[in-house]
Amino acid sequence: MKIKVVLAVVLLSVLASCGNENIPRPTGYFRIDLPTKEYRTVDNIPFSFQFELPQYAHPNLERTKKDSNLFNIDFAKYNARIHMSYIKVDSNINQLSEEARSLVYKHVVKAQDIREELIINPEEKVYGTFYHIEGNAASGSQFYLTDSSHHFVRGALYFNVEPNYDSIAPVQQFIKADIERMIESFKWAGD
Repeated sequence: MKIKVVLAVVLLSVLASCGNENIPRPTGYFRIDLPTKEYRTVDNIPFSFQFELPQYAHPNLERTKKDSNLFNIDFAKYNARIHMSYIKVDSNINQLSEEARSLVYKHVVKAQDIREELIINPEEKVYGTFYHIEGNAASGSQFYLTDSSHHFVRGALYFNVEPNYDSIAPVQQFIKADIERMIESFKWAGD
């Protein structure tokens, strides 16, 4: 009798395990080794400001050749780029800040959340907004900086890959810290 019960349990176990031939497995991502952050001041660009960047990021002035108000900051190892633009303010600060805000909110279709962080640095006359965009939006971070009277700078972080928040989130957070450092160290030149 005991043998029949043991055989029945074994047979049921074998039959139950045979039904799950295709067990779904979670998607795996490559491990990304992130370097130590060492910053340097960038002031050799043809604009009226300076800021700090990590050693692994580089200003790219190729866009400046086509439009003197545009340039990029490349994070080549991470296939990421901050698209930057500079505009001289001419009594149009409200229009410029609203245009920057509307460009951020075009991502609302794919974004799970958009948080706005005010930037107020009266000592350096740097004011603006840092937008944290969560989810599968094309851009995860955008910001604008201004002195409210002469200068306006806008930046947007993009990765040269299809947006997949789960896979780029660690690098996005890593570069977001660099953008925060860039904003904290931002200074207008010649004012």
